[in-house]
Amino acid sequence: MARGTAGYIGRGVNAYFDKGIWTIQEAYERVLDGLWPPSIPVDYLVVAGGGGGGGANAGNGGGGGAGGLRSTVTATGGGGTLENTLGLNVNTNYTVTVGGGGAGQSSGVTGNNGNNSIFATITSTAGGGGGVHNAGAGASGGSGGGGGQGAGAGGVGTANQGYTGGTTSGGFSGAGGGGAGALGGNDAVGAAINPGNGGAGVYTSITGSSVAYAGGGGGSTHGSSSVNSVGGVGGGGRGKTAANATAVAGTTNLGGGGGGSGENIHPSGAGGSGVVILRYPNSLTISNPGGGLTSTTATDGTDKVTTFTAGTGNVSFSL
Repeated sequence: MARGTAGYIGRGVNAYFDKGIWTIQEAYERVLDGLWPPSIPVDYLVVAGGGGGGGANAGNGGGGGAGGLRSTVTATGGGGTLENTLGLNVNTNYTVTVGGGGAGQSSGVTGNNGNNSIFATITSTAGGGGGVHNAGAGASGGSGGGGGQGAGAGGVGTANQGYTGGTTSGGFSGAGGGGAGALGGNDAVGAAINPGNGGAGVYTSITGSSVAYAGGGGGSTHGSSSVNSVGGVGGGGRGKTAANATAVAGTTNLGGGGGGSGENIHPSGAGGSGVVILRYPNSLTISNPGGGLTSTTATDGTDKVTTFTAGTGNVSFSL
């Protein structure tokens, strides 16, 4: 316990920059107690870029996996326990990177993985690309990509970030990519042209409003099918559907997986870019030394909320 308390206002040993006068003795005593400098409590949501859907030549690809999701508010990815709030210092640079989504494919190639998103010591893993026809497996990632037409395995998700993609049973459809909140859907066993849906994402209220992030992409289906896949809630794109409809990309800044391609008619959907959202006391100001980041800041109650939607760079907090 800190020996001196006259220099700060009512926050106990975790005081964080309520304005007051610190004496040299008080600062010295807190150094001895390992409590100097006082830390800033920062909550975060870090979502990586989603994987692109699987491409196809004469068959159907799997949906892309959602970007990995790590959060200190409401819920985190992969069914894990909420992460711990970070204690950071003022006038110190911390890295922020917003991961882009994986590109779509127009040929028989596994979908591209997305890109990692980073805040300080927290890294969320990119979503895995969807598998291709002829039993192509989905790629592993934050959430795994769905298997391609034939008997394709789903890519494995990352613990506490996302779920594994769906598998296919030997029919003519692709499986869904995994989401931050649920497994990707398998194609329907015994139904040759029923694709798998994308796995659901996760809702979090870090901004003050409940929003779903990191849904998996839907698998593609045969052109004669009347059954279409859907992308997972949280920005997952649906796969190519009946009548040569185009696959849909994952939603920008939600980290959704892209929908799978079908029959080399259209490319698969690209993964949606990720996002980094920080929530911290409104007595502080955040800056981006050196630039490189795109962001907006709003106030919610006694906190500020800064949302980073693109780029890479440093952030710093000040009084």
